[in-house]
Amino acid sequence: MAVVPNAECRRTETPNGVMTTLASPTQGRAEQAVWRVDARPGMEGPVHAFDAEVLWTWLDGAAVVELGEGRHEVAAGDTMVLPADVSRRMLADPVRGFVSIVTAPAGTKVYNPDGTSAPDACDLAPKGSERLVPPWVS
Repeated sequence: MAVVPNAECRRTETPNGVMTTLASPTQGRAEQAVWRVDARPGMEGPVHAFDAEVLWTWLDGAAVVELGEGRHEVAAGDTMVLPADVSRRMLADPVRGFVSIVTAPAGTKVYNPDGTSAPDACDLAPKGSERLVPPWVS
């Protein structure tokens, strides 16, 4: 068993918000990764996919999740199971943004489903057909 004090949680800032790693293989030696997402109001995340199932629970705010061909409105208290290898995009509430807790298997990789990088992708995003483990999952 390991305790990860809040002061030791790893925080990764992106143009869309802050990902706070609560537990992962390198933080608490966990077999699952758990992180918090604080999305900025009006954030429009990139289209991406994960190679494993990812679970999202919204704690505050609201969002629209574009999952495959579907569009889902979610708000505080909702949980969504996002299957592996399905494209997704998060759109945060324009006034409140959102706060979520997310979990995925350790080593889960993110990638561009069509193999093309968005022109405005941040430095942490996968490039082209690259698959990588995001810092908040490692």
